[in-house]
Amino acid sequence: MKKTYYYKFLPSKAEEEAAKASNTPFQITRELVEIRDLYPAPVIDPFNPWQIKKVVTETDIVTGMLVLSHQEVFEYVFRYWTLEMCNYLLGGNKLYPVIWDHTDDKNPVRYHNDKIYLEQGPQDTYMLRWLDLIRKSMVNPNDEIGLYWQSKSGTFQFKVLGRGF
Repeated sequence: MKKTYYYKFLPSKAEEEAAKASNTPFQITRELVEIRDLYPAPVIDPFNPWQIKKVVTETDIVTGMLVLSHQEVFEYVFRYWTLEMCNYLLGGNKLYPVIWDHTDDKNPVRYHNDKIYLEQGPQDTYMLRWLDLIRKSMVNPNDEIGLYWQSKSGTFQFKVLGRGF
């Protein structure tokens, strides 16, 4: 199921009267809802599954945070999560996922600790804290990386696709 925000622009009569009584303006609210998607989720190509591709910047390395856009997270991650998992993250909590590093295809490395987590960032962005991963994978500025959520195992898959191009 696809996730989207439902915005409440118009107050009910009770909400309108409560706002008037407290002499405060009505606040527009939003909540995450699931909708039936007209189209099926994109099929992941087994030979090129990296749905989220990024060129790593110096800031990504120094801060230890990879910024993921609203569109990337909603389309390629939240689509495969339950509504409860999404609301948990949107409630200001940190999610500590397992990340498999496939940079060395013959010997993937598993990461799961308190230094690698996903959290909500400012202005509808999401931050993947990945300090351990970038240090051990020797990720450098201008490296191209790929990332996707594997719904079968409930893990992120990561790979350095190209070095410093």
